Formats: sequence, structure tokens, C-alpha cells
Amino acid sequence: MAGLNIMESRKRTAVKRFSISNFLIATLLICCAALLVRSAPASKLEQVRTAGELRVLSHNGPISHYQGPEGTTGFEYTLLKGFADELGVKLVIKDEAPTAELMENADKTQFDLASPSVINAHTTKQHYRYSAAFMELNLELVYNSTQTAPASVKELSGKRVLVVNKASIPVPLQDLQQSLPDVQWELVENVEMTDLLEMVERGHADYAVVDSAIFDIHRYSYPHTQVAFNVNAAQPLSWAFKPSRDNSLYDAAQKYLAKVKANGDLAKISSHFFEQYIEVNTDDALMFSQRFDKRFPRWADSIKAAAAQYNLDWQLVAAVGYQESQWIPNAQSPTGVRGFMMLTPDTAKELGVKNLDDPKQSIQGGAKYLRYLLDTLPTSIEGDDRLYMTLAAYNQGIGHLDDARALTRRLKGNPNSWQDVSKTFPLLAKQEYYSKATFGYSRGWEPVTFVKNVLNYQKILAFKESQQQLRIATSNTGDELNFTDTAQTKSALEKLNQLRLSSASSLSFL
Repeated sequence: MAGLNIMESRKRTAVKRFSISNFLIATLLICCAALLVRSAPASKLEQVRTAGELRVLSHNGPISHYQGPEGTTGFEYTLLKGFADELGVKLVIKDEAPTAELMENADKTQFDLASPSVINAHTTKQHYRYSAAFMELNLELVYNSTQTAPASVKELSGKRVLVVNKASIPVPLQDLQQSLPDVQWELVENVEMTDLLEMVERGHADYAVVDSAIFDIHRYSYPHTQVAFNVNAAQPLSWAFKPSRDNSLYDAAQKYLAKVKANGDLAKISSHFFEQYIEVNTDDALMFSQRFDKRFPRWADSIKAAAAQYNLDWQLVAAVGYQESQWIPNAQSPTGVRGFMMLTPDTAKELGVKNLDDPKQSIQGGAKYLRYLLDTLPTSIEGDDRLYMTLAAYNQGIGHLDDARALTRRLKGNPNSWQDVSKTFPLLAKQEYYSKATFGYSRGWEPVTFVKNVLNYQKILAFKESQQQLRIATSNTGDELNFTDTAQTKSALEKLNQLRLSSASSLSFL
């Protein structure tokens, strides 16, 4: 019996020792596993979120990014900003000109992804992983619409076709040059594609090859230049990622791009940047008149009160409001500019506007901003020129206006004359000029059209007011207008006639 007890005791001791050993081994394994987990490097996506920044290698230009009145903007920038917001981080643009060394030394360049604006013919594309395309570009043959459009490339035999001579010319065009030697492909040095559009528009060239984005951006500036056909298959624009086994950031980008395509955001952003203002014509003027009758009365008191507070013509404030939002209080652009007067969040904050969606606050802020710009411009800008440049600054920002004036001065024009500045402003869309400008690329044709449209709308408003004054002044005389009755009637008639004369050239319906 005693032997049995001893054996049982030994068994219990052995089991206890075995349990303790197992516990120690299990604890050791857990600790090792924890150490292994801790020592595993964070994924690329985790690194970006920890750093709080998405670093993008890009180059200033009309498709990638540039300085607008609301700060940095652009088609691709808006997409990148949306991606950074999705990740909960800040977007940091590293502005670099594309070179062969830049991408070849990618390991030494600190960036998380690269824009197509730095990917050129020097880059070995196989060395990078590319996201889904967010845009496709074609090379298009353009011609002057006063001539017969060629139906195919074969009809270009013996014809002169202009091409920008740059290292970034797509390979398909080089293939065309080899496959169609009968075509007189003329490589033009030191020009932009916009220069080719202008040459075709003026009849200085029969044909030219430009990319579809450049044509879409500038098509209203060159109304006689039209697309005949595409000369190559669509080329995708995608974000480039450095090769790695870690696909976490790449996968997040793919998911984001799929989302904005599916929900329509990509189409809205594209529409915003590639559909331009069109000058006021008869149809626009008639639409304006209809909206004046239906929409304006609701906001008339707020506009007139804000204009009076800041010593402005209420018709000017109303015209700016219409040009910006068509008097729609909740208007919004994909870049975050919104409200009746389309103020940016930063500008609104500086102006004391707490709620951009409140039309009265927006009108107040817009009038205050116009007064600020009028008072801030150099004293050397006088008379009507001061108003025109104020409107240009409202549209593009004082920085770009300063660049345009500086360029006007450099080109021997008068920087205080809107007539001269309006001719040089569009040049800031050309790399030859914006690469030397303080604030870089600008959609310089927009402020020119903006000023013209606002002034036209202001004339329509003044014309309508004069008509109203005439109706009031003659309301007691029946259908017959007795222009000798009162001084008020005479004044209204004189003003109306002046408006008819001054508006005849710009408002065809008068």
C-alpha cells in the first residue's frame, strides 16, 4: 500500500513538472511570437498613415497640378487629394521636372507614388507597377475647319503635319513617322501643343498633332481648330508605384480609383477641369434674362445691401454671383469651392464667412472680397482697368494676376492696362512662360473670359434697370411715352440709349 502511494506521488510530481514545463514552453512561444510580430516591418500603407503624409512626385502642368485662386489645384491633384483624404493623411506634392535620372534613381527619391507628369519616354515603364487608368489620352490630328477634313491618315500623304519635338513624344507617333514616310512630319522646336493649335487656327499650318487633353482644355480658345481623327490608340494615365512585394498602398489606390469611377466623382472632376467657360451669346443672354426673372428677386435685397455696405455697384456683385453660380445658393465645384459667390474655404475663413452654404453670408463675403481686391491692387492701376483686374484676381487670384502683369512688362506691354494684360494672361498656360512665373501654371484664358462675361451680365442688369425706371416714370401716361414730362424720364431714356449703344457689340440680342 505504501508502495502504491509512493508511485501515485511520483506520478503527480511528474505530471506537475510536465505541466510546468509545458506552461514555460507555451509562455516562451507566445513571447517569441510577440517579438516576431513586433519586429515585422509596417506595411507601406501603415507607414504612410503613421507619417501622416502621402508624398507624390509630380510636375506642374495643366493636367497634373498648378496654383489656382484657391491654392494648389488641377485635375490629377484633385484625385490625389481625394485619395489622401481617404487615407486620412496630408497630400504633399514634390514638384520635379521629368528626367531620366529622376526615375532611374527612384530608390533615392523619397516618394510614395509618381504622377504621369514625371513619366516620360526616358522611363523604363516595366520597372514600375501602374494603377488603373484615371484618364486616357489620344494623339489627335487637328485641322482648320475652313478646310476639308481628312478622313484618314492615308489622306495626309504629301501634306505637312506639325509635331512638338520633345523627348516625351509618345512612341506610337514615332511608329507613324516610320510607317508613313510620305507624310511631311515637321518637328517644331521650343513650342507647346497650344502653339500648334494657334498656328492651325491662324492658317499658318494645315495640320498638327496634339494630345486630347490639351485640345479639350483649349478648344474654345481656337474655335476654327477641329479634330479630324485619332492617330493612335488611347494611352492610359496611371499612378506609378516603386516595385515591392508590399502592395498595400497600391491596393488602396486601386480601391479608391474604382470607387470614384463607380460613384461618378471621377466624371465630375473631369468635367470641371475640361469643360470651359463659353462667351456670352444670344442664347446665354436669354437664359440669363429668364433666370433674372425667376431667381434674382429672392436674392436682390441681400445683394444690394452687401453692395451698399462695401460701396460697390450692386449690378457688379449680382453679375459676379451669376457668373460663379448662376444664382444657385448651394452650387459646388469638385475642388471644394462652393456657395452663391463660390468662395474657397480658406478665403471664406479670412473674410469671416462661417457657413459657405448660407447664401447671405456668401454674398456678404463675395462683396467684401471684391472690395478688398479693389483696395489692394497697386495705385498705378486706374479707372476701368482697376475693375477689370479686380475681376481677374477674383477669378484666378492676385498671385497669377501679378505674374501676368510681370509677363506683360517683360514683353514690353503696359502692366497697368487690362487690354495688354488680357493678351499675356493666356500665355501662362504655356510652359515657356509658366515655368518662369512665381505661381506657375495658370488657366490664363479663364480670367479673360470671366471679365468679359461679368461685364456683359452687368450691362444686361443695367439695361433691365433702365427699362424698369422707364416703366415707372411713364406708368401714369398710358401707352404713350411723353419724354417731356419729367427729368427722371429723360434721364432714364438717355441711360437706356447709352446702354443700347455700348452693348450692341457684345450683346447681339439688343
